[in-house]
Amino acid sequence: MNRQLAGTGALLRLALRRDRVMMPVWVLVTGLLVVSMPGSLEKVYGTAAERAELASSMNANGSMRALYGPVFGDSLGALTSWRMGVYGAVLAAVMSLIVVIRHTREEEETGRQEMLSAAMVGRRAPLTAALLAALVANACVVLLVAGGLAGQGGPGALALGLAIGGAGLLFAGIAAIAAQLTESARAAKGLTSAVLGAAFVLKAAGDAGTPDGASALTWISPLGWVENARAFAAERWWVLLLLVAGVALTTGAAYLLSGHRDLGMSFLPARPGPAEGRLGTAGALAWRLQRGSLIGWGAAFLVAGLVFGGMADGAADVVGGNEKTRQIIERMGGQSGLTDAFLAAMAGLLGMIAALYVVSSVLRLNGEESAQRAEPLLSNAVGRLRWAGGHLAVAFGGSAVILLLAGLGLGLGHGRDIGTAVGACLAQLPAVWLLGALAALLHGALPKYAVAGWAVAGVALALGWIGPALDLPQSVMNVSPFTHLPKLPGPESLDWAPLLTLTVLAGALVAAGLGALRRRDLTA
Repeated sequence: MNRQLAGTGALLRLALRRDRVMMPVWVLVTGLLVVSMPGSLEKVYGTAAERAELASSMNANGSMRALYGPVFGDSLGALTSWRMGVYGAVLAAVMSLIVVIRHTREEEETGRQEMLSAAMVGRRAPLTAALLAALVANACVVLLVAGGLAGQGGPGALALGLAIGGAGLLFAGIAAIAAQLTESARAAKGLTSAVLGAAFVLKAAGDAGTPDGASALTWISPLGWVENARAFAAERWWVLLLLVAGVALTTGAAYLLSGHRDLGMSFLPARPGPAEGRLGTAGALAWRLQRGSLIGWGAAFLVAGLVFGGMADGAADVVGGNEKTRQIIERMGGQSGLTDAFLAAMAGLLGMIAALYVVSSVLRLNGEESAQRAEPLLSNAVGRLRWAGGHLAVAFGGSAVILLLAGLGLGLGHGRDIGTAVGACLAQLPAVWLLGALAALLHGALPKYAVAGWAVAGVALALGWIGPALDLPQSVMNVSPFTHLPKLPGPESLDWAPLLTLTVLAGALVAAGLGALRRRDLTA
């Protein structure tokens, strides 16, 4: 066994060094989103009576239970667990799947693992190092959440931190299995993401049907285990054992599968393509490579829009039950503005998530180049600008499509003017494009640091989610391009100046990135 694990320490240090930017940013964003929630809730629901009224209203609303789960207590800690427990677990799961697949299947796909295996590296060392890297990241999340919420109650803070970190490790194990089953990193990420999406849908369906999280559908989902740990509400420590068992089971299965395949092989090999290619342009190839991802994102945004639109009136009723929040909303535009404010918040949230799509799609250029698939293509009669332009067209056009679908779902779900809802979502595009343009500039000018595009998007996301709750200075909030967008739909008139400014800036950054790409050498 020792020979099979030879080199694990060196590979772990290499993984932590390669993720020295992405991993700390993701851990901090996940942890800060959770620990900032008590302060945010206290500002709006300052008294025990207001919090009890919130809990009662939420538990009586099936659509809100489907989105956030049932409320098991009215303390600030219990409301934090209700509001951010499952979402913190989703963020930890996404971080884990990225880390594990990046250091297992992606290393094999690019050929780097073959070179590493020529040295003193055991057969199971890469998988072990990847899982240990995920363990380190999730342990940091546990410490951050438990330490940050200790003031709300030590046992509850520890239970919530362990539940979030445990869910992250469980999906690290699922990602490790996907890395053995599939032949490409893209397919492994897609398979793990599909499992995560199914877990959320099962939890939502179960919570919509029962007010106490006791549905069989909820218990099937690992995310349901997180909410049923009931942090800050008579903790159920035994539920955490389900996560421990899940981690042990998935990790064991991954090790078993890895011992029965050769390097670079998989249990679900990709099908060979047609004998004669039908793609005639670089743009067609980019569309072929990215269409699956775009279809998945588009479907998810359409469903999210339908759900958020359907919740709008119910959410407005719940918020309107709090006098302090009602006064704030009335100052913004009266009772008629309550629903508009909720829809504007949802449009902003979808816009920030769309930024993750555009960064991912733009950085596909980096993946194609580092995997050395771009080199044979560019050695033919395909220029760099045509090659990059095809991927950028899919990235920027695709972000417009998914926001269009989100607006369509928002309008249909709420049963109001679809054009208004679509316009509210499309108003997010200039900020989304600006973040995509920054990723394009990083790829063109500094390809080794292109992954920093994720960090930039993460900062914008964090400022949008926790900035208002932390009362950050406006100068800090202005760092995020989303801060400058008009709040639509709403009573204020549309100001085109920030939209045009952000769009022009995004165009300039893309042009600078393409110019840098033409002048530099391809990376190995």
